[in-house]
Amino acid sequence: MSGFEGIIEQWLSEDQRRPRKQRHTAKRVFDRLVAEHAFTGSYSPVQRQVKKWNARHRHAGDGFTELVWPAGTAQVDFCQAEAVIGGLRQVLHILIVSFPFSNMRFVQAYRGETAECVCHGLRAVFEHIGAAPRQLVFDNATGIGRRTGTRVIETKLFGAFKLHYRAESRYCNPYSGHEKGNVENAVGFLRRNLMVPEPEAVSLSALNVVLMERCDALAAATHWRKGLPIGELFAQDVAASVELPGIGFDPVRYESRRADKTGTLLIDGNSYAAGPSFHSRTLTVGLRHDVIEILDEHAVPVRSFPRAFGHQNKTIFEPASLLPLLVSKPGAWGHSPLRELVPDPVRDWLDKATPTDRRRLLSGVEAAAGSAGFDAAVQAADTLIQRGDQPEPAALGMLARRLAQDAEPTAFTVNLSVYDTLISNSGQTA
Repeated sequence: MSGFEGIIEQWLSEDQRRPRKQRHTAKRVFDRLVAEHAFTGSYSPVQRQVKKWNARHRHAGDGFTELVWPAGTAQVDFCQAEAVIGGLRQVLHILIVSFPFSNMRFVQAYRGETAECVCHGLRAVFEHIGAAPRQLVFDNATGIGRRTGTRVIETKLFGAFKLHYRAESRYCNPYSGHEKGNVENAVGFLRRNLMVPEPEAVSLSALNVVLMERCDALAAATHWRKGLPIGELFAQDVAASVELPGIGFDPVRYESRRADKTGTLLIDGNSYAAGPSFHSRTLTVGLRHDVIEILDEHAVPVRSFPRAFGHQNKTIFEPASLLPLLVSKPGAWGHSPLRELVPDPVRDWLDKATPTDRRRLLSGVEAAAGSAGFDAAVQAADTLIQRGDQPEPAALGMLARRLAQDAEPTAFTVNLSVYDTLISNSGQTA
């Protein structure tokens, strides 16, 4: 290192005027010495020299201080973990609500980190414990708000949520996770203890019930420092919190959208089909944590879809909504997105049918879908076609209703050999 100490100290001194994220690391110092000054030594002495310089120039104000949190305060954060929902492995966003006074923690799983998800999860926790924390401490999260310097901009939905539960919010400085260290520690703890092995459930709501039960079991543990049961300390958290209002907050955000010429709306980068009859109309969209609701100009619900998170390549639509257009324009069947959703016998029949016959079958499916549902109507058409019968609207509607009510008798093969005996007996008698 002889002759190189001055170069290293010069570089590190100049770093004090640079952004923290763009300062020299020991590896970068080593690489520059090799490339620019023909350094032939190893990496270890360079690392020791950088470490020694940093220790010598450490400010008295560096480091962290222990924070004391009063009862009735909660810290909120998100993490990601895998779970098996309905047999499919999915990456979920886990909302964590931690009470630093008692070290009690609660989690709820969602498919996104929107304001609707945050408000729904907080309401679930509030109603589970029977109170609302007086103060909520967040990271610099874009879902509900963002802190830039001393200015905080919150979404209207979360602002209404706070007013409803009479809670206050505070946001940490960007990249300062130590300001809410309790929930940061809870992220790793809960991921290792509640999500290993990956939990399985039939639905997301069923998973959240299981997760809440597992969180309740944490109350039996002893606080690592105070030496008291966490449940006993958490009772003080609840006592210091605010009483719940008589009605829970409905976490839905309504926005106005104009449908294009096909009746499709663009919502969060994904396309949802209200139906061809709503083309070029201004509709209202209700965004919930799991559902997209579409309402007409008079606030009457017309469609409801599971909310999609992330970019979807295809338009999300309700199959029955496309039937009226196909009835009036049967020639569009060949390129309709509905064609991929019907079984092969029905698809082949419609492909080969004349426009009149195609319109007749589609009209029958539309009428049957109104009373029995689209799936039962298509299944009825498939059954009739495979039997070799004509899929007449009357027969199709009656069969669809039976299938929807699970009242269709089981088909079986009739043994006709008994009639052979009658025929032989008749011959002997003659």
